[in-house]
Amino acid sequence: MEKFDFYADPSHGWAKVPRKLLKELNIDKKITSYSYVKGAHVYLEEDLDLQIFCNAMKEAGNEVAFTEHHTNSPSRIRSYNRYQGGK
Repeated sequence: MEKFDFYADPSHGWAKVPRKLLKELNIDKKITSYSYVKGAHVYLEEDLDLQIFCNAMKEAGNEVAFTEHHTNSPSRIRSYNRYQGGK
């Protein structure tokens, strides 16, 4: 089982995953600009992109679990650059 951090603010949430894992799963071009990127990690938005990731992990035979982190203020993730599919 692989564990990832999940960050949420009062209105949305994102899972932090290594960018290289998206490429390994061949889903890097399927991720939308609703997700964010900082350094070697992509913060997958919870509505669509996280589901794409979880489905790909399952198809690859990997289980995922999340450690949740919550803030009552707007998350700093919102200030990161938008993900540009596959770049």
